[in-house]
Parts: sequence; C-alpha cells; structure tokens
Amino acid sequence: MFEEASEVFDNMFKSSFPLTFIVFIPAVLILVSPLPAEAAHEFTVYRMQQYDLQGQPYGTRNAILNTEARTVEAEVLSRRCVIMRLAEFSYEEYQKALRQSAGAVVIILPKNMSAMPQDIVQFMELEPEMLATETIVPVYFAMEDDELLSIYTQTLTSSSSQGSLSAAEVLLHTATANGFQMVTSGAQSKAVSDWAITSLEGRLAGVGGEDLPTIVVVAHYDSFGVAPWLSYGADSNGSGVSMLLELARLFSKLYTYKRTHAGYNLLFFVSGGGKFNYQGTKRWLEDNLDHTDSSLLQDNVAFVLCLDTLGNGDSLHLHVSKPPKEGSPQFSLLKELELVAASQYPEVKFSMVHKKINLADDMLAWEHERFGIRRLPAFTLSHLPSHRLAQRFSIMDVRSVSPSSRHGAGEPPAGPHVDVKKLSRNTKLVAEALARVIYNLTDKGAPGDLQIFTEQMQVQDEQQSAVVDWLTAQPRAAQLVDKDSSVVSTLEYHLGHYLKDVKRHYVKADKRDPEFVFYDQLKQTMNAYRVKPAIFDLLLAVCIAAYLGMMYLAIQNFGVFYSVVRRITQPKTKVN
Repeated sequence: MFEEASEVFDNMFKSSFPLTFIVFIPAVLILVSPLPAEAAHEFTVYRMQQYDLQGQPYGTRNAILNTEARTVEAEVLSRRCVIMRLAEFSYEEYQKALRQSAGAVVIILPKNMSAMPQDIVQFMELEPEMLATETIVPVYFAMEDDELLSIYTQTLTSSSSQGSLSAAEVLLHTATANGFQMVTSGAQSKAVSDWAITSLEGRLAGVGGEDLPTIVVVAHYDSFGVAPWLSYGADSNGSGVSMLLELARLFSKLYTYKRTHAGYNLLFFVSGGGKFNYQGTKRWLEDNLDHTDSSLLQDNVAFVLCLDTLGNGDSLHLHVSKPPKEGSPQFSLLKELELVAASQYPEVKFSMVHKKINLADDMLAWEHERFGIRRLPAFTLSHLPSHRLAQRFSIMDVRSVSPSSRHGAGEPPAGPHVDVKKLSRNTKLVAEALARVIYNLTDKGAPGDLQIFTEQMQVQDEQQSAVVDWLTAQPRAAQLVDKDSSVVSTLEYHLGHYLKDVKRHYVKADKRDPEFVFYDQLKQTMNAYRVKPAIFDLLLAVCIAAYLGMMYLAIQNFGVFYSVVRRITQPKTKVN
C-alpha cells in the first residue's frame, strides 16, 4: 500500500510542477511575512537654511528623507541618515558625512542649551561654515526628548559595535539587529514666489521751520541662524528693536510739550531683511531717494544711527565707514556718547571702530553701510567690536540662559543672551546723548552728568523686557515673517502709539534677476520606524530560495527518497 501511495505522489508532483508552488509558497509566505513597520517615534524637525542671495545658493538644497539611521561611528555612511548630538558634534564629522554622500544629517539639540556652554560657543563658530556653501544632503535639527535619545543610543550601539567584530560577526549582527528608518512627511522644497519683506517707518516732526535737520534711527527686526525655525535673535536684533521703540516713546513725550519740542525731525525705521544684506533698507532708500520728490532723506539728514546687538556687555562701539569731521552733527553725537559714557556710566567702555565699505564683499558688514553707499552720514552702535562675530547669526542667540551655565562665580553665561539691565542702561546712555545733540546742551554749558530722562521720563526696564520677551517668543527669520505676520502688525501698533505717519514698505525680489530667493519646507514632521535592515531581507530571500530548492528536489525525487527511507526503516529479516 505504501509503495502505491509513493508512486501516486511521485507522479502527481512530477506532472504538476506548479502545484508544488501552490501548496508550499503560500505556507512559506504566511510563516515568514514580516510584521508591519512599527512607528517608534514622531517628532518635529527644522531644516537648515536654503536661500539664494545675489545668484549664489546657500544651505541645503534637498528636503526629502527616507533612509536608515546611522551615527558617525559607522564605517559606511553612504545613503544613510547620520544622527549626531550637539555634545559630540564636530565640523570634521559633519564633513565626513557629506563626503560619504550620506542620505541626510540630523543634529539633536539639547533641551537646555545653557547646560552646555562650551558646546554653544563651538557650534556658534561652526554655523557660518555650515552655511558658507550649498550641499545636496538634507540637514535637519531636532530638539532632544527621551524617545529620540533612545533612538540615538540604540543606533550608536549598533554603529559602534561593528568596528570590533569580524566580517562574519558584522554580517550576522547587521542582519539580526533592529534599525530605524527615518522618513520625513513633506515634499521637496521649492522656491517661494512673490515673497514680500516688510519694513516700517514713523516720524516725529520738529518745530521751527521747513528745512529742519533729520535724525534717522534704524534697527532691523529679523533674526538669522543655521535653521530659520530656530532663529530667535534675542540680542541680534531684538535688543536693537527694543531700544528703538523705547527711544520713540521717550522722544514722543518730549515732542508733546511745546517747551521741549526740538528743531529736529526724528525718523524711525524698523527694517526687514536685515540678515539678507539689508534688503528692506535698500528698497526704502531707493523709494525715498530715487522714486519721490519729497522725502526727509532728500533734504537735510544730520545722521543715521543704526542699532544692532545692544543687549549685553560693558562696551559700546560706534562703527563708522568714514570718521566724522569736527563740527558736523555726526561728530557731535560721537562726542556726546563719549561724554555721557564717561560722566554717567564709567563702567561702559566707549570707542569708535573705523571700517571702510568693501563693495566686493557679498554681504555688507553693518546696516549703516547701506546709507553710506547713498552718501548719507551713518554709523552703527553695537556692543560687538566686529561684524564677524558669530553670535550675530546664530540659533544660540536666545532670550536668556540659566545660572547653571556659569563657568564660575561671577562669570557671565556662555553664548549670546539679553541682560535687560544692561540693555536699559545702554538705552538711557543713547537717549541722553541724542537729547544733548538735539537740544545742543554741551554748547549751552550743561554738565556731562546732567540726566534728562529721570522720574516720569525714565527708561522703563519692564517694558523693554516685555518687548524682548515678545520678540523672542517666535522665530523671526525673514522667510517666516510675511506681511500678515503678527510680528509686523504688533510692531506697527507700537510705532503708531508713539509716532506719526506710520507706514509700511515692501520689497519683493525681481522675477527676472532676483537678489534673494527663499524656499519652503523649513519645518517638517519626521517619523522613525523600527525596521530590520535591508540585508535582513536579502538573507531571508536566500533562505526561502534554499528551502524551496530543497523541497523541489525532494518532491521531484520523491520515489528515490521514499525507497531510501524505506530501506533504512525496514527491519532486517533473519536468515536461518
């Protein structure tokens, strides 16, 4: 009976080869089919800057990410998502990932930046280098949380262990280890058309004639850093905007009373696009000097005072493109700043820094150079001695840092931040110097320690602190602040509260030859899926093929196989 059954199965399988796969393949697929990918974590990521300025591309040029996670310790980074923590970040490792054509780079930032003072300073220095040239590799930043830290730790363990194992052990470890597939939800980035950069102006008219001299006070409100959505610009230039608004409030009170209404026009300008070569200021000057017959900028400009990065430090630097001549209004302001600093604030070290305008540079150094190019006397006041300092262009420029970041007793926190007391002190110093120029107090014999802004007229620390808090409550990168932004409308409201004739000015890039181009997809959601590596699928396919091959040979030779088994299992017959 068994011999007949073996012949039946043998003939059936030999004559019906497809039946073999109909029987066995479904069973194999059911047994080995993988479970659906598990979403390990979903988190928000912020993409590196992507923009074009004067035809030169900067930042990352891609936004799409769908690749397996690795750390820089892995030997092969090609087409992998390289995860780095800020604590272990270095420019050399970043360049290593780019050279190996990594699929993407994700840099994890700590929750408390102030707990890592040395890392803050180091990363600030690297931000300009990261943006100096374009890269095709998507670069993202993410804020650290427990889940993301766990993903990094597991990926680090997997990447680090491969260097000390043999080739066979590496293959086995790679095939059996769990990995993470990093996937972004957004589309590829594209240029944003018809983006408008908004600037605001307001004025206080002087009294005593038609051809009155005009003093212009300027501050740009936008921020800049390696990632637009992480750029809060507390010191640069939230402090400058806060000082401008406080000066507008103080002098609006003086100009309310006939006795203190001076013979100077005061023009206040809050510019947009300051971090992109001062595009808002450039268009404002073109509109006032080239496209109109009546403008305060065309008549009698005493000087233009630009405010930039004034929220910290015990020094003030007046940056000039051309040293002021003795007897000019610019020279008067210089001397009054020196006098007020020496008489009322001896802890403040005041100096003038002379730097000529270099038109060959892609970026102007300071905002006053925009006015200097149009032959208007201007300078920039800042606590920074040089325009090259990285804190003017850093995502580390935040509202404040905690005392835990101090290196020692009495030492200031690392990284840029705003000290409201020093900002208020600097505001009062500037206000006193401006008032001495406007009312010609030195020539009238007023002593240097005479204080005008006292009692009801004093600088309001609380208001300046509130303005800085509000400005740093949201990122103010130029790509994020459109004409309908609450930043613009709130600034317009405050200026309108103190000044007259408040109006907006817009600048859009020329469609044929744009000076600047912004791109979208700057903020996305990233998913980390727990998956087996690609080599696991390959080994699984090899095992399935080997199994099916063995089953096919066994079925095709079922009769022979049965005979062999039969002979082995058949009991031996005793011979008498």
